[in-house]
Amino acid sequence: MSKSKRRPNFLYIVTDQQRADHLGCYGNPIVQTPNLNALAARGTRFDRFYVAHPVCMPNRSTLMTGRLPSLHKVRFNGIPLDRNATTFVDILRADGYRTGLIGKSHLQNFTGMDSKRKYEAREGYRAPSEDLRDARKSKLTGPEYEVENSLKWIDDPEREVPVPFYGFDHVRLCTRHSDNVQGHYRAWLAARHEDPDSLRGPRNAIADDRYSAPFAWRTSIPEELYPTSFIAEETIKYLRDRGNDGDDTPFFLQCSFPDPHAPFTPPGKYWDMYDPDEIPLPPSYGQGDTFPIRQLREWVKSGPNRNMANIPYMTTEKETRECIALTYGMISMIDDAIGRIMSELEAAGLAEDTIVIFNSDHGDWMGDHGLMLKGPLHYQGLVRVPFIVADPGMDGQPAASEFLCGSLDFARTILARAGVSAPNGMQGLDIVPAWSSGSLPNRPGILIEHDTHRGHLGFEDPLRVRSYVTQRYRTSVFQPIDYCEMYDLQEDPHELNNVWDDPRYKPERDRLLEEWMHQLIAHQDTSPLPTRLA
Repeated sequence: MSKSKRRPNFLYIVTDQQRADHLGCYGNPIVQTPNLNALAARGTRFDRFYVAHPVCMPNRSTLMTGRLPSLHKVRFNGIPLDRNATTFVDILRADGYRTGLIGKSHLQNFTGMDSKRKYEAREGYRAPSEDLRDARKSKLTGPEYEVENSLKWIDDPEREVPVPFYGFDHVRLCTRHSDNVQGHYRAWLAARHEDPDSLRGPRNAIADDRYSAPFAWRTSIPEELYPTSFIAEETIKYLRDRGNDGDDTPFFLQCSFPDPHAPFTPPGKYWDMYDPDEIPLPPSYGQGDTFPIRQLREWVKSGPNRNMANIPYMTTEKETRECIALTYGMISMIDDAIGRIMSELEAAGLAEDTIVIFNSDHGDWMGDHGLMLKGPLHYQGLVRVPFIVADPGMDGQPAASEFLCGSLDFARTILARAGVSAPNGMQGLDIVPAWSSGSLPNRPGILIEHDTHRGHLGFEDPLRVRSYVTQRYRTSVFQPIDYCEMYDLQEDPHELNNVWDDPRYKPERDRLLEEWMHQLIAHQDTSPLPTRLA
């Protein structure tokens, strides 16, 4: 139970595209993460924490709103979160919390590129007027949706973020990834180097012909100027200011790293911290003969673009080992930064009142079945992410929890721990009992949604995938292709054998489908509230 009725501070540390098993405290014997291991040792490690959507913008929007992508409408990357959406940060701010965001937000588009998907009128019919071509009249465009546009930060590195930004009062923003991060980082870097663009990208990389993996280069940006260091420095400054200002107002601070997302560019010593030759291949590498994987293999033979970090691809054994080794380097750099942040939290006198949470927005196939990056195949490495909570206000935190939970639960849980009731329409469960040794709520399974906005994995049409994960099974249904999956995670943890059509599993499959349907109904929207009796 809680030791104090005082409202706690929250330090929420987020990484980008990091699997659960890429941490030492989750059983990885190679990657060095001593600071996160220490956090887990004094808190609770959640072993079955799942995303609501395994792509950045949709899942980050779920973390903020506590609503499934089909409800908050950010169904895939490219749709910004409505500025009218109620976030848990809005609610904390209204309840008197200071709120801060340092690093990656990605609640809005940050490439500056126009979408190729446009409205198409039915052949032989007149199109509606341009302002009526969507089911929503309000358009998610205009200056308030250009805050994260990297091109605008390149044009004006000194621009500022109008606040509150989705509830955040203090914002130090990062957009994009690796050594091409923009946002506030751009001006910070320029203040420390006379020609920062001469350090960025593969054209300016330090030569190293040992590596051949796509999106991998030895960046010329030194460790102390890399985006991870910027985020650590800004977070430390925020905590130091809170410790020195003599104000007991509680805070919620989100510290959000753009790594270890591709491209793979760990700087300095982190580049060769891990030897690719000593990295084992994933157990499922090169295995699996499902219809989508066969389709992807044929697509790869046709020569798809392997120069975009948002398009999945297949890797050779050598490339796979290199990508994993460089990812480990980025993770170890983040872990070192977290160590400095945790030291400042202690030095500022804030540790006893601050709940520290570590999480990632989604995972990465990272060589599972020979695949790299992310897409609409919901293997565990992609949809299961780390979630660690160290709560100094709770006695008897369990070391680990197998409770089935996920991104959908995050907003409601933060509000509950802060002592605030959730708004109408917020979904998910309060999982504070899972780290306070309380009685757990009933949770038969987790819903995962996934829409793409263009052809994917070699399929001509956009895919829609819905998955249902229970303690033992993962089932998935695809549209518009006629394909379904069911994996027995107990007997087949690497998801090699699709048993959807196996007659031995038919009774359990039918039971899961019925249970799944009940969960779909339970997660229908309850917002808005009625205004009057009809």
